[in-house]
Amino acid sequence: MKVAPVVLMLSAMSLSTRGGAQGAPATPPRPPAMVLTIPAWPDGTLIPAKHTQAGEQISPELKWTNVPPGTMSFVVNMLDPDVAQQKSPITQPHWIVWNIPASATGLPEGVPSGAQLPDGMRQISVTGPQYRGPGAAASGPLHHYTFEVYALDVKLDDVPPSANTVPLMAAIETRDAVFAAMKGHVIGKAVYVGLFKRPQ
Repeated sequence: MKVAPVVLMLSAMSLSTRGGAQGAPATPPRPPAMVLTIPAWPDGTLIPAKHTQAGEQISPELKWTNVPPGTMSFVVNMLDPDVAQQKSPITQPHWIVWNIPASATGLPEGVPSGAQLPDGMRQISVTGPQYRGPGAAASGPLHHYTFEVYALDVKLDDVPPSANTVPLMAAIETRDAVFAAMKGHVIGKAVYVGLFKRPQ
């Protein structure tokens, strides 16, 4: 007579477990991460001279995929994390490009100079409104030139380049203003790295 309650209790637990599993909400699959590629070199390897200060200093082609839904614009930030500016943690800004249209799937090789291009895209570097290629000294180690692309859920129409007459400070101030405007609006990011130092 004592066996029946145990059987009933086990049956109830089994039903409860099955019901809980069936009733639990399904976890939606995570979307694939955004991916940045630069066809001119494999990620983490040497940057060809044509894209550096040892060559023609032409900006490389950038391609990105797996763009998050709701993207309204992109920002590209190229930096040299191996150089500290003003004896601070500030990294050297080589190229900041913002307000890139949401329809873009990358940037072509050889982006022309200009503070604002016809599609609304804006740019600045430590040498003015254009790409600045890698230029690490031959006497030191290879530097890790880092390209970041951010997908934003806003446009940055209202962020102008800094009016500072010192090119380095103008680039730093503009990057700070762009990053401040990005805060709370980054919905995707990808990174690609290239190595360079001047030939001996």
